Amino acid sequence: MSSAIVLSAQGLVKKFGGIVATQNVDLQLSAGARHALIGPNGAGKTTLINLLTGVLPPTAGRITLEGQDISHLSPHERVRRGLVRTFQINQLFDSMTPLETLALVVSQHRGQGGFWWSRLGQDTQVSQRAEDLLTQFHLEDVMHQTTREMPYGKRRLLEIAIALACEPRVLLLDEPVAGVPAGEREELLATVAALPSDVSVLLIEHDMDLVFSFARRMTVLVNGAVLTEGTPEEIANDPRVRDVYLGHAESQAVPHG
Repeated sequence: MSSAIVLSAQGLVKKFGGIVATQNVDLQLSAGARHALIGPNGAGKTTLINLLTGVLPPTAGRITLEGQDISHLSPHERVRRGLVRTFQINQLFDSMTPLETLALVVSQHRGQGGFWWSRLGQDTQVSQRAEDLLTQFHLEDVMHQTTREMPYGKRRLLEIAIALACEPRVLLLDEPVAGVPAGEREELLATVAALPSDVSVLLIEHDMDLVFSFARRMTVLVNGAVLTEGTPEEIANDPRVRDVYLGHAESQAVPHG
């Protein structure tokens, strides 16, 4: 795997009035990374992701994507350059089917915009890409159901499929198993594990089983600042990390390595 840095945050600060939500955060994602961002509730994880994706402007600091400064680009411009996220709260079109949704996203990504509906089934490249994504994310059995009728685990799979339809270089997964019933988690976890190796992934997650099975590198955020970074084994055996998690009853304790 190449050691090239695809996404870099340098000295990121975000202030909301007198509240400092992120404090001089440095974060680097290597090409092909499987990197997890963890921390107790209120650690600043969501604020950091909103800074990386352009939802929030930084008070100070710099963000680069493949060497290009994207600190002040809009969210959709970052998506166009290959930085794509999923959301902790599911955000889908309830009245559309997975096939229609993916055809829309693929068409828009290819610059076809509002012509997607007339080309569904006629543009072979769009329909083939949509069908490939349906297969990759185990959605063939629900491809003609409206999103509102689908099991929640399938909705989460569709959300990740939408992100992949944007052909990301960097994918930010924001708590992909949040709210997914235990019986639907295995398929989702396997799909996350099988994401393309050329896509660098930053995972934000409270589920430590997923974190430790997926990540090759981890960053621990506490009170808006980086506490430490290392391999899963190093993080699992770091007494500072244990102290942080044991001190927050609402968070799942870091397991032993």
